[in-house]
Amino acid sequence: MPAAPEPAASALPPPPSPAAYVPPPREAPSTSSPAGTEDASVGDLVKELSEQSSTLARQEMRLAQLELQEKAKRAGVAVGVFAAAGIAAFFGVAALLVAAVAVLDTTLVTWFSAAIVGVVLLVIAGVAALAGKKQIEQATPPVPEQAIGSVKRDVETVKSSAKH
Repeated sequence: MPAAPEPAASALPPPPSPAAYVPPPREAPSTSSPAGTEDASVGDLVKELSEQSSTLARQEMRLAQLELQEKAKRAGVAVGVFAAAGIAAFFGVAALLVAAVAVLDTTLVTWFSAAIVGVVLLVIAGVAALAGKKQIEQATPPVPEQAIGSVKRDVETVKSSAKH
């Protein structure tokens, strides 16, 4: 199915997706030493390792950035869809509230019917607020505890490897 054409007013190209990211080609590892490394000093090899590590870190950061951009784009679309659903639900609930007042109005005076519906809504709002407060308390502080624990374990592993 062909993709819909982009509007002509868009001057910026769309950001690349993580699936479109292609890292630079790597040489296949060989059992023999690479050309020129037989005569290379330890300092040259350490320098090359440092450069390759830096390149790898930059590539990993770029990939992470692309992944986060893609997820942020999807999250933005999801927020828009949820907003539309929320607006429709708001007006649907308003119509149902008017219907509830009208039903109660058949047996009670109008102001009392509206007061009953209002009190019920306030009770529901209070229960929802308490549930939300409980959720917020469980979510704070916003610290990536698993990631911190993983980094600490990695540091301990490196330290213990260096001692042996």
